[in-house]
Amino acid sequence: MATYKPKNILITGAAGFIASHVANRLVRTYPDYKIVVLDKLDYCSNLKNLNPSKSSPNFKFVKGDIASADLVNYLLITENIDTIMHFAAQTHVDNSFGNSFEFTKNNIYGTHVLLEACKVTGQIRRFIHVSTDEVYGETDEDASVGNHEASQLLPTNPYSATKAGAEMLVMAYGRSYGLPVITTRGNNVYGPNQFPEKLIPKFILLAMSGKALPIHGDGSNVRSYLYCEDVAEAFEVVLHKGEVNHVYNIGTTKERRVIDVANDISKLFGINPDNTIQFVENRPFNDQRYFLDDQKLKKLGWAERTTWEEGLKKTMEWYTANPEWWGDVSGALLPHPRMLMMPGDRLCDGGDERKDADGNQTFTVVTSTKSGGSGDSKTSLKFLIYGKTGWLGGLLGKLCEKQGIVYEYGKGRLEDRASLVADIRRVKPTHVFNAAGLTGRPNVDWCESHKPETIRVNVAGTLTLADVCRENGLLMMNFATGCIFEYDAAHPEGSGIGFKEEDKPNFFGSFYSKTKAMVEELLREFDNVCTLRVRMPISSDLNNPRNFITKISRYNKVVNIPNSMTVLDELLPISIEMAKRNLRGIWNFTNPGVVSHNEILEMYKSYIEPSFKWSNFTLEEQAKVIVAARSNNEMDGAKLSKEFPELLSIKDSLIKYVFEPNKRT
Repeated sequence: MATYKPKNILITGAAGFIASHVANRLVRTYPDYKIVVLDKLDYCSNLKNLNPSKSSPNFKFVKGDIASADLVNYLLITENIDTIMHFAAQTHVDNSFGNSFEFTKNNIYGTHVLLEACKVTGQIRRFIHVSTDEVYGETDEDASVGNHEASQLLPTNPYSATKAGAEMLVMAYGRSYGLPVITTRGNNVYGPNQFPEKLIPKFILLAMSGKALPIHGDGSNVRSYLYCEDVAEAFEVVLHKGEVNHVYNIGTTKERRVIDVANDISKLFGINPDNTIQFVENRPFNDQRYFLDDQKLKKLGWAERTTWEEGLKKTMEWYTANPEWWGDVSGALLPHPRMLMMPGDRLCDGGDERKDADGNQTFTVVTSTKSGGSGDSKTSLKFLIYGKTGWLGGLLGKLCEKQGIVYEYGKGRLEDRASLVADIRRVKPTHVFNAAGLTGRPNVDWCESHKPETIRVNVAGTLTLADVCRENGLLMMNFATGCIFEYDAAHPEGSGIGFKEEDKPNFFGSFYSKTKAMVEELLREFDNVCTLRVRMPISSDLNNPRNFITKISRYNKVVNIPNSMTVLDELLPISIEMAKRNLRGIWNFTNPGVVSHNEILEMYKSYIEPSFKWSNFTLEEQAKVIVAARSNNEMDGAKLSKEFPELLSIKDSLIKYVFEPNKRT
């Protein structure tokens, strides 16, 4: 068998986990090979993964996206690339259930761009496409023989489906255009540098901090694990000895249940698994087992070297020594992480920035350097907030400052599309928060006599911002209202039966509520919007005239009706966490349960002003002194509480966040 010897290798996704180990190995072992690595520095990439190579003369880093045809063609030609090792992909199954289009864009379209560039330049002697064992689908529990390279592809989730689709393109370009392609399908890989959305690093970091280890379902799912250095060696073998138009499984016949992995990690930390393992809801579909036939690659001379015990110990020691390698990964450590997949926005040291005709950065090249910046590529958040002069918008800005999140307020008006586009180009945000809207001055009665202005902002403006965000691949966190419902026969007052997220509005007593109900229904068509239904917002600032408690404490008379309400001190930070988790759709953004006007004023009297007095009047009497009717309802809080089980009930939240901090008696 002839041994292939490359000259100039392009490795895509090389700041990620597996590819960084492969790149570092090739740079170290083959000084006569030029290694050019391409990565857009998404959330699971880190330039520090390439630290062992960055001072080597045969290494070059390029920041950019494989979906950019101009960039890929430019690199192939200017770097005289003869070999491509294509690792770049979105790989986390949980993310694929919530953001499958991003997987299609990266895994299929990105691969297609690479293949087409290879066809056009005509200079590629090897194209190694990195796929996954998940394309085979689920293996029977009693199967004694693993899937071999000619087995049928039966993917069961959006991630594996996009990888199978990419494989079909690779095969087609091999057959139609004679591109010298090789495909690999690998088992699970673990080891140092891995982003902790994956099982083993997640469990290690959770165990380090004394937290529970969440297991999907009953933990009986079986997986095979290979240590990263063994896998890097496998790619080294495939590169030099792999045959064109062949597929190679990179696997092991040694299998472990997920619960066994949790037990082994617990024992390494000297903790009792019975006290640390937490069983949580399973994935929408969680394959029971993947099992590979690994004989074909072994015939080329490769063999697994690292035992499970040795590899797990090395991995634990690395994370113990490098706990801050990935920065804030709290979102990834959740039982069901849904990280927002952002366009590459990290800065590289020692780089040569290239810009397009509009002055926008397209990619950065970092060549080998003996000294320079730290290369820290901690994921950076940047919020664009609309509603600077509003109550919620102002509080959001203060929260960002407190959490160290970079933010800017939008300068454009919501109904002016061009100004919104200009804001996004100027700020380059990772998320957009819409806290702008007309609620009336001083209350919703104002909207009854200012209907065109209310429509312009609440409907046209909100829809325009949502569409601009959609065109730019941005998630929009939209602060809406729950004042679009009223108690009815199916949801009677005092029954504890609340309106759910899927329920249609039934309250149109005010023009304000009409516009908010209208725009909420239309926003259902946008898959990039997270709608937060706020109700009767309350904060610890009892001097703010917009605070519901401040309002009713200044009224001569109040009605006494139980309602769902939003304690902003507790829930606004949750809105930021929801953005980090890439949550979308409609959410009842209220504390669980209801509280009445009288109950709030009793607390006010007990904690703030013992001499406070008030009187009640009926809805009929209230109607005589207001222009527009008011909404009264209970919102079902199950969905939000399931996502954030620590969320306090409305009465407990009022005491903790509002009345205790302001206590005067």
